[in-house]
Amino acid sequence: MAIIEHEPNEVLELDSGDPTTPDRGIGVFLRPTDETGWRSWLFTVDHKKIGIMYGCVAMFWFFVAGVEALLVRIQLWGPDSSVLTASEYNQLFTMHGTTMVFLVVMPLAAAFANYIVPLQIGARDVAFPRMNALALWIFIFGGIFLNLSWFTGGAAECGWFCYAPNSGLAYSPGTGVDYYAFGLQILGVASLIGSANIIVTILNMRAPGMELRHMPIFTWMILVVQFLLLFSLPVITVALILLTLDRSFGANFFNVDQGADPLLWQHLFWIFGHPEVYILILPSFGIVSETLPVFSRKPLFGYTFVVFSGIGIGFMGWGVWAHHMFASGLGPVSVAAFSATTMFIAVPTGVKILNWIATMWGGNIRFELPMMFSISLVSMFTIGGLSGVMHAVAASDTQQTDSYFIVAHFHYVLFGGALMGLFAGMYYWWPKIFGHHLNKRLGKIHFWLVLIGFNAAFGPMHILGLQGQARRQYRYPEEANFDLWNKVSTIGAFVILIAMLVFAYNILKSAKQYRNGEIPQAGADPWDGRTLEWSIPSPTPAHNFDYTPVVTQLDDFWHKKYATNEHGKLVKIADGNDIAQKGDQTPHLPSPSFWPIVMATGFPIAALGVIYNLALSAVGLLIIVGSLYGWALEPATDPNSGHGHDDHPDDAPSDGGDDASASQDEATEGASVV
Repeated sequence: MAIIEHEPNEVLELDSGDPTTPDRGIGVFLRPTDETGWRSWLFTVDHKKIGIMYGCVAMFWFFVAGVEALLVRIQLWGPDSSVLTASEYNQLFTMHGTTMVFLVVMPLAAAFANYIVPLQIGARDVAFPRMNALALWIFIFGGIFLNLSWFTGGAAECGWFCYAPNSGLAYSPGTGVDYYAFGLQILGVASLIGSANIIVTILNMRAPGMELRHMPIFTWMILVVQFLLLFSLPVITVALILLTLDRSFGANFFNVDQGADPLLWQHLFWIFGHPEVYILILPSFGIVSETLPVFSRKPLFGYTFVVFSGIGIGFMGWGVWAHHMFASGLGPVSVAAFSATTMFIAVPTGVKILNWIATMWGGNIRFELPMMFSISLVSMFTIGGLSGVMHAVAASDTQQTDSYFIVAHFHYVLFGGALMGLFAGMYYWWPKIFGHHLNKRLGKIHFWLVLIGFNAAFGPMHILGLQGQARRQYRYPEEANFDLWNKVSTIGAFVILIAMLVFAYNILKSAKQYRNGEIPQAGADPWDGRTLEWSIPSPTPAHNFDYTPVVTQLDDFWHKKYATNEHGKLVKIADGNDIAQKGDQTPHLPSPSFWPIVMATGFPIAALGVIYNLALSAVGLLIIVGSLYGWALEPATDPNSGHGHDDHPDDAPSDGGDDASASQDEATEGASVV
């Protein structure tokens, strides 16, 4: 479909494209052409732009976390190093871990959830577009607030888990832990808003006919993750509030001298922290479950098993937290129980791996970049998973805990698993988002450098841990003989840096070539995809779908392109780039709003007030309340669109009346109030 220039607020009549029916036209309210430049990003409520901004901000923090990690590796290059002081080292590894978890992996997953999920379910936006923008800006300000501590006396030194009593005033007298506590609370507010939004979007705004059993695996995994966020974040929020009360108001929740339980923080943190591991990894599992079938040219093996294994991981993830505490003296009964549950949770994870292998088995595999990163996830995560099973055995875990073996394990899970999957998603959906492919040659250099650097950086840590190098040890004696593998690990970290620079160069070069017309625009369906996002032009139009798609089965778009002939062989009956969906909807798109960004500024200001002066807290709360008032006065939809609710034809329920009784247009229009 051609791009049509239009005046602000003009309603265009688009030809239905169906020669067998009268041409009634499709009234499509497009976002105005003068909504360009920085304002179009600052005040946007478009789920696609919000997804892109999540990704850009997360990649910025990825660079920051990478610099922090490189400084740690430089300090450990050789024995008795003095590049960093003990305090500087502690701050760096604390902020590296915190940044990677809360400011890199989680928002990268949120980027794909915001951009891709509405497209996969046939929606024109998320359920609450302005709340979606609010979550983004709270996340942005939360990340800035968390890192302000570098400029106000030093960051937290207590690890990303910030165990008490190390986080108390006696051992952390500066403001670093205060910034940590409030920063995570602000980020938690953003995640809670986003999770509720995505849940409502998936359950209420699916295309007509898309039952839950027809949803793409990526959407399923994102749905599971949102429920995990919804129930786990309140736990860490309680812990952080108690910590704040201890530090700022003289409470004694973690003061053992006053009778507090010394393990209270650990229990609260890890009840959140272990579901958090699956919050980080499940989106990548969803991405791999999308890419492997496409590039194996086979349906996903055991769709139902993959869905229920993801749900099973979500449920079972709540019963394994204390395996982080085997060395804390829980007692034999608790240790035995949590050892068993930790072993059991390996079963649904193993089911996914076996289903991925079975999907590739016998397939016509195309080694495109998304496929290469997906295969690396399967292999690297398997290594991390096997070492994880070792930690389910309490006797083994007691020996390995607080050693570099643990560092190796969680990097194989979170870098080799989560980040490899997210890179697969970047290369897979890049043409859909930006309209062009990234350079394949540079992409392969990026892939091999990442894979080699990753294994060089974190593989030796298994050996170092078994040799006795402790975590959080900022220097080691020469006689320990740790220097060889530390040098290899540090070289591997710098190889990863080179890989990321290649990736950044690829982005800039490909974008410039695309703007100059040196590389072609990607078609709607460049990978021969299976899901609905490949049925619309690339890059995605402002209104997503010209027509409301109707879904009749799993991988419905793929079945519109292929059929089985009389000999039982699969034959192509249509080109994905030529398929046009039929319908006659009148989509409404919510107007941009500046209230989300204004309201978001109130959160860090209120937090600064608790740390320095309560008068600032009053200012922050006033901004939040005033923004709510201004927000409430905004119109639900653009008043100049010329369309009311009565212009909408009736829609069928999105899955036959199961749990999405509202039509997509009704849901979109009603949700646009917020």
